[in-house]
Amino acid sequence: MPKFISLTSDFGVQTQGVGIMEGTALSIAPDANVVHLMHGLPEFDVVAAARTMETVRYLPVGSHVCVCDPGVGTTRRALICHVGRGDYLIGPDNGVLLPATRVLGGIVAVHELTNPAYMRQPVSPIFHGRDIFTPAAAHVANGVPIADFGPAVDPDALVSAPYDEAEVVGTALNGRIIQINRYGSLHLNITHEQWDDRKLTEGDTISLELVGHEPLRLPVCRTFGDVPEGECLILKDDYGRVEVAKNLGSFAQQYPVKIGDSAVVRPASAD
Repeated sequence: MPKFISLTSDFGVQTQGVGIMEGTALSIAPDANVVHLMHGLPEFDVVAAARTMETVRYLPVGSHVCVCDPGVGTTRRALICHVGRGDYLIGPDNGVLLPATRVLGGIVAVHELTNPAYMRQPVSPIFHGRDIFTPAAAHVANGVPIADFGPAVDPDALVSAPYDEAEVVGTALNGRIIQINRYGSLHLNITHEQWDDRKLTEGDTISLELVGHEPLRLPVCRTFGDVPEGECLILKDDYGRVEVAKNLGSFAQQYPVKIGDSAVVRPASAD
């Protein structure tokens, strides 16, 4: 199987750390295909990092590194997670990997990265992306068994994910905002599967309850252009969640909200 490694961080594309991590991977696995998924994560934002890591489902099976690590150099654990699809997720034990495990077939095994034989030496206390995470991704791509990296970790003992899935309560989906994108659209923690289970289809109308605003009635649409310019809508996003948007405008500018706010969706007929 071809070796595939993806790298995600909050370093910013203008920093040398991005290229250094790629070089580290290639020095260990020179025949690997290394892809930079995202290096523009908001600094220290584990919610955005977790949301981005969900999207590795659209990449080839491989080793996927996430470096959004406010606790670098502290007692927080460094992890490698094997998931049902066959991938390995590598990063800090701060919840950033867990949403991705849900969409990649669940956790098969988790081990702590403690074996110095698979680290770049000396290990910097502030650059685990170069010295611990990326080397682990390259070594596992080369066929090193996950158990060789360090002791097994009980998945129930991991730091919780920064967000859960939406809760189904009667006809309502009790969700939260997990992303506000550059266009001002809201991405909710409602999955496509949860949406489909509600039997909501194009042309339906839903009620959306947001913190600090009166309930809004929004049409269920397939794409943004299904409503006139300046009108708001709700639709499936392109990464497995549900999105609230304004056609050719910013929903978040019109209805100010923040990450983590509740967002309750219910059929308008149930109001």
